[in-house]
Amino acid sequence: MKPTPNDLPIYRLLTGLDDATFCRRVSEALSQGYVLHGSPALTFDGEKVIVAQAVVWPHPIKPKDESPT
Repeated sequence: MKPTPNDLPIYRLLTGLDDATFCRRVSEALSQGYVLHGSPALTFDGEKVIVAQAVVWPHPIKPKDESPT
């Protein structure tokens, strides 16, 4: 079972301004082995566009509290 990088959660919701920094954060997660989960979400707060993208770890992992069998 392949662990997540830096012990990150298997599900992550990345959020931020709709800019190059956000795109780099999503790209970094993809390069670490995460995959996109669903479509991105966008909202407008009256001044700027805020985006969200879920990513998931595709490799099955064993819960930390589970003892080996």
